[in-house]
Amino acid sequence: MRRSATTTRNDAGHGLAGTLATALGGDLRVGIRAYDGSQAGPADAAATLVVRSPDAIRRVIASPGELGLARAYVAGDVELDGDIYAVLALQQQLDQAFRRPQSWSALARLVRGTGGLHRAPEPPPEEVRLHGRRHSRSRDAAAIAHHYDVSGDFYRLFLGPTMTYSCAVWEDPSVGLDAAQEAKYDLVCRKLGLVPGTRLLDVGCGWGGMAMHAARHYGVRAVGVTLSREQAVLARRRVSEAGLSDRVEIREADYREVDDGPYDAISSIGMFEHVGEGQLGRYFARMRALLAPQGRLLNHGISRPAGVGRIKSNSFLPRYVFPDGELEEIGTVVSAIQRAGLEVRHVENLREHYALTLRAWVRNLEESYSDAVRLAGAGRARVWRLYLAGSALGFEAGEIEIHQTLAVRAEPGPSGMPWRPDW
Repeated sequence: MRRSATTTRNDAGHGLAGTLATALGGDLRVGIRAYDGSQAGPADAAATLVVRSPDAIRRVIASPGELGLARAYVAGDVELDGDIYAVLALQQQLDQAFRRPQSWSALARLVRGTGGLHRAPEPPPEEVRLHGRRHSRSRDAAAIAHHYDVSGDFYRLFLGPTMTYSCAVWEDPSVGLDAAQEAKYDLVCRKLGLVPGTRLLDVGCGWGGMAMHAARHYGVRAVGVTLSREQAVLARRRVSEAGLSDRVEIREADYREVDDGPYDAISSIGMFEHVGEGQLGRYFARMRALLAPQGRLLNHGISRPAGVGRIKSNSFLPRYVFPDGELEEIGTVVSAIQRAGLEVRHVENLREHYALTLRAWVRNLEESYSDAVRLAGAGRARVWRLYLAGSALGFEAGEIEIHQTLAVRAEPGPSGMPWRPDW
């Protein structure tokens, strides 16, 4: 008799996979395959969690929550085969298992079967711990270096030729990633009211995309600043190859070191997450001081919805992706901007656009995964796959947001802004 496609591969309780399935409880929608040869879960699952060694179980139980599973995956103790989004849904079941009494006996069997928690291995080398005063210039530089000082060729694999590492703006999903990124830059330029001769400062300029777009299409004179040496080197090369060296300058510098204002406009795209709550006043005061009267600031940054807590220090993102990264609620951001003496004129939430952007990056990364491993190492490639896919789900669920906030230095009287948005 032919077995149904949804038949469970192994009865719960048989082997490691069965014990793990029992601990997870509920409707198991992914497959589990373990190093002892056992299997569990639906036969037609879109994804399979492959447990390669006892260290996987030790890591997960020693660090309940997302950090333990992330450590196991980055270290290669588990593999996530198939649809990455489907297997990430296991995280919620895993969190619930540690709070459900009926799962405790299965968890205890897992602990005994792997030799006890005292044998939990050290975190993989991709995990970072920073030292020094939080958001000091030296510590911020170290945090940026951890994330960005990786081969530009690695980033190009999933970002595409625009080398743009921030939320794109999609007219619809069919336009493609590159066109959506160009549309984002163009939207920022129009919000800032750029015209030929405008002096633009791009804070956290990445690989120069915004500065180059504004110089090429709007005739501005642009200065881009980044703390990443790798980014600065590649950005300067891209500027030169584009024939824009007479209009675009790239500096390896902290925004707190820029002292050659006034600028007619400032863009800050994808950098704001590194500022930190304690530095918000100083950050926006610095932006205001660098702006000419009626100069505009466009702040493009990830935020957290009201009621959502701050990023936990023992979670995946600060340990592997964005050390010291902080997300602020948009009301806090608007208040900080206005306390600094700038007038907020427009706020736009683009979270659905970021979900589309992240899914495009995941597709690109998975299509070139062997090259990603060659360029950045297996652990780093795993970090980025997990981070990009998990973030896409977060934006889709409304657990994370991203806002473009437009402000102007209006003092006193006229703002120079159009009465209604003209972008």
